Amino acid sequence: MEKQIILDGKHVAKEVKDSLKHRVEALKEQDITPCLATILVGNDPSSETYVKMKGNACGRLGIRSMQIHLPEETTTDQLLDQIIALNEDESVHGILLQHPVPRHIDERLAFDTISIEKDVDGVTTEGFGQTAFHFGRFPSCTPAAIMEIINFYNLEVEGKHAVVIGRSPILGKPVSMMLLNRNATVTVCHSKTENLPQIVQQADVIVAAVGMPKFVKGDWVKEGAVILDAGYNKGNIGDVDYDSCVTKASAITPVPGGVGPVTISMLLKHTVLSAEMKS
Repeated sequence: MEKQIILDGKHVAKEVKDSLKHRVEALKEQDITPCLATILVGNDPSSETYVKMKGNACGRLGIRSMQIHLPEETTTDQLLDQIIALNEDESVHGILLQHPVPRHIDERLAFDTISIEKDVDGVTTEGFGQTAFHFGRFPSCTPAAIMEIINFYNLEVEGKHAVVIGRSPILGKPVSMMLLNRNATVTVCHSKTENLPQIVQQADVIVAAVGMPKFVKGDWVKEGAVILDAGYNKGNIGDVDYDSCVTKASAITPVPGGVGPVTISMLLKHTVLSAEMKS
């Protein structure tokens, strides 16, 4: 096997954010400050942490972070009213509704109320359709991060067999479409897939997006495969059993420090792009 590459997401994220600095400065010279509005409903501690992290990331780049915290008992209609107000606010360039929302809220309706021009987190069904047709400006941020890592390290995907484990509407499905648009041959696996290890053994590229710690085992992986671990489980553990897979892979993302940091940088990149489109 050729020399192995540890795909350093922190380095990729730094390169992305460094490339945004002059773009933010250029917008401010036009009296435009890119603004990301985040909506948090309820008091989930993990969600509060994620929102705070995103706000801090915005601040370091000079992006305005508007944080809206709604009570647990907020109704779907009240949430929709808040989203519509942000859609109409010309100073806001991106809207992020933190997932998950309380169970009594219609989350899909709320996501789809976000204006396509401000859907910087890539959660609307219209945005997914645009991504599938290869003209979406704001794909879901984790799939965008995976493609950014592939681009940064010049990993070959054209003609390769990519196996995506997971079919969520903001990760497994869109990354499958994005790989397909790059001329990979894509197999999508999920909880009902039979003979999963045998299918994964055929993969040149593995995207693990199943939400189960250490799910992908080393004996599932063929020699020289590229592994992109999009999982993030309790205890900073990915969906891939790193220790058993790292000896088989030609390139692999660690957890933490792999896809995660790049995901946040994609959110910032999309917010800046939205502001540029408005300017």
